[in-house]
Amino acid sequence: MRILASVLRPISQFSSKHRLFSLSFSTLESDFESAVSNEVLTILNTVHPIEEPLETLVTFLSPEVVTSVLQENQNVGLGFRFFNWAMRRKQFRSWVSHNLMIDMLCEANGFDLAWKSLEELKNSGFLIIPEAFVVLIQAYAKLAMPEKAVESFGRMNEFSCRPNTFTYNSIMYVLVEKGVFLLALAVYNQMLKSDCRPNRATFGMLIDGSCKAGKTEDALQLFDEMAQRGIFPDSMIYTIVLSGLCQAERTDQAHKLLQTMKSSSCCADSITYNVMLNGFCRLGRIDEALELLDSFRREGFVLGLNGYSCLIDGLFRAGRFNEALEWYGQMCNQNILGDTVLYTIMIKGFSEAGKVEDAMKFLKEMTEKGFVPDTFCYNTLIKGFCDIGLLDRARSLKLEISKNNQFPDSATYTILICGLCKEGLVGEAGQIFNEMEKLGCLPTVITFNALIDGLCKVGELDKARLLFHKMEIGRNPSLILHLRLSQGSGQVLDSVSLKKLVEQYCESGLILKAYKLLVQLADNGVVPNIITYNILMNGLFKTNNINAALKLFQKLQVDGYSPDAVTYGTLIDGLQRANREEEAFGYFDQMVRNGCTPSLSVYNTLMTSLCQKGKVSQAFSLWLNYLRSRPNSEEEAVKLVEEQFHDGKVEDAVRGLLKMDLRKKFINSSPYTIWLIGMCQAGRVDEAVKIFSILEEHEINVTPPSCVMLISGLCKEGKLDLAVDVFLHTLEKGLILMPWVCNRLIRSLYAYNRKEDVIDLMNKMRHAGYDLDIYFSQTTRMLLSGNEHMFEMDRESNA
Repeated sequence: MRILASVLRPISQFSSKHRLFSLSFSTLESDFESAVSNEVLTILNTVHPIEEPLETLVTFLSPEVVTSVLQENQNVGLGFRFFNWAMRRKQFRSWVSHNLMIDMLCEANGFDLAWKSLEELKNSGFLIIPEAFVVLIQAYAKLAMPEKAVESFGRMNEFSCRPNTFTYNSIMYVLVEKGVFLLALAVYNQMLKSDCRPNRATFGMLIDGSCKAGKTEDALQLFDEMAQRGIFPDSMIYTIVLSGLCQAERTDQAHKLLQTMKSSSCCADSITYNVMLNGFCRLGRIDEALELLDSFRREGFVLGLNGYSCLIDGLFRAGRFNEALEWYGQMCNQNILGDTVLYTIMIKGFSEAGKVEDAMKFLKEMTEKGFVPDTFCYNTLIKGFCDIGLLDRARSLKLEISKNNQFPDSATYTILICGLCKEGLVGEAGQIFNEMEKLGCLPTVITFNALIDGLCKVGELDKARLLFHKMEIGRNPSLILHLRLSQGSGQVLDSVSLKKLVEQYCESGLILKAYKLLVQLADNGVVPNIITYNILMNGLFKTNNINAALKLFQKLQVDGYSPDAVTYGTLIDGLQRANREEEAFGYFDQMVRNGCTPSLSVYNTLMTSLCQKGKVSQAFSLWLNYLRSRPNSEEEAVKLVEEQFHDGKVEDAVRGLLKMDLRKKFINSSPYTIWLIGMCQAGRVDEAVKIFSILEEHEINVTPPSCVMLISGLCKEGKLDLAVDVFLHTLEKGLILMPWVCNRLIRSLYAYNRKEDVIDLMNKMRHAGYDLDIYFSQTTRMLLSGNEHMFEMDRESNA
């Protein structure tokens, strides 16, 4: 205490005798703090344990003194022990000393010395505070050592240290950043069970993590829970939720939340407005985005570079090419300079529109202005050239990437592989695939899928299956076994069971085990995903390898994947093509039971199959079930249509369905044409004609196969006037029908001695582009050759 006393003595004399003091107060204060720091350093270097001697200096300490001691101290272990002692009192805490301690830990042997100090404190019975573990967690995170950070948190109980809100927030931040959001939520639940109150930072972090993980419902639940706990969101949290809703294509809900945000006196900023603009633009709802922009401008929002980028990108996505260029011109007129993001948007927009040369001009302008195009920018151009078949240009661009200190990534190679497969160059695609790893770029599951798809399309199924098995080798067998044993069955854990298992680990204090499990799942190599299974299943069905496809369907479930709408659609379509209707409908029922919504193509496949077997009524009922399953279904209208159809009032039923479609401003012609063909196949030609007439009345395009079946059916029943009317309709629409139905119509007219109609029809066919010399079959030509004057009249009329 001698050094400290030497400073305190003149202060005492100054206050009692009121004599002039030459030093300024700030200099005196600085000398005082320096003396206190020296006294603390003396204790650290000469006394052990340090805690009791330090208590005598509490009156003289300050946050600045604590920082000074940490700066001057050379021993990380002693500094960490002093930090633990000082942080027990809130008045000594500061972000400066906190960050300084983190930097000290990141030095050589810093962590080892810190853990040694913790062991000494524990053995001596001294209190260890949560802040000591907070700096450990954050220091490990700073050095990108998340597993060590998790281990540190997990060891707190070993040192009789109970986590506080700051500690929980620190570890949850690490977990969210690592992408193991499931574990972050489990830790949050443990936080609540330990009666530790979350704060705004807790919710902001978790809501952001859930949005990034695509778990929008979890984000909304946390947002509501935040309000229930009396913690009001700020602008940043509102913006995070708005962004998450827009990412999930729930833009209308986001717009309502924006109004709530404004009514709660929470000011929206430019980031908030840009998030909303981007949300509407991504969905192609440009007009609504522009209306929103007008309302934002009335509130004082000034459209900047980010706003222009959102709108221009949205306009390109919506195919409104000229408008995108107009907005770009408007931005340039306001002297708003572009950046790498905007130039990439322009290049992508031109490339996707097939205007790759214009896109190249933007690339040149971009580099001339000092912006360095990144790999993503080059990838958009490479894809543009691949899409129009200019593979040489695409290859040269791949080589150009490295000139700007960038490197081709897996997306670059995947784009090239897709382009090559599209042109049938699967061999070269395979060579690029094999070279990727040698070039330091590992193929992703998307790359594998692209090549497997290419191999399936050219019929090289054995190679595709070999590639699939290569992916399976990347699985971690011990991890899969662990998951199966954890579940207590032969099946891999589903998401619900996995969540429960992680929570059990956390409750048992095995947070590191939970972390390692989730990281292993995330980093389990390049393994097949549901898309891979779908591609290979489709290839097997196309080669009529039905049993292998069904085995693969069973395998994907054993491997822990849930079939999606594409999986079931592929399965149902393949079974229908193989005339295994009963099995197809069985999988359809399974699909519905599993909560997987059948797509339109699935319904069309099943209806087509039913109609081919003359079961038109069942096909019609199936479509009504589809309408009932849709959001905002018109139950009463559907019920009326069902009654009309079963009463034989087909025309009324079809008109009723069309009215429903018109109210929704969307008409899907597929079911109508399927029923039309089905009616013809079932011999109900009159009803098919009614459907045809209704579609023609509403100017809905009737497909060529529908016209073919209708003409054939009418010819069979001798209703040639109607058959000719349908054929004339196809001529007006510029449709060229199959030769056999045209020949049948001509022969039917000839059989009924309607030679003038034959000549008139032949004449109209020639004008419509039919080459009758090639189009007519030998039988038809032989039939007409006995009436040479018919050909002569046709030639004269043609002349």
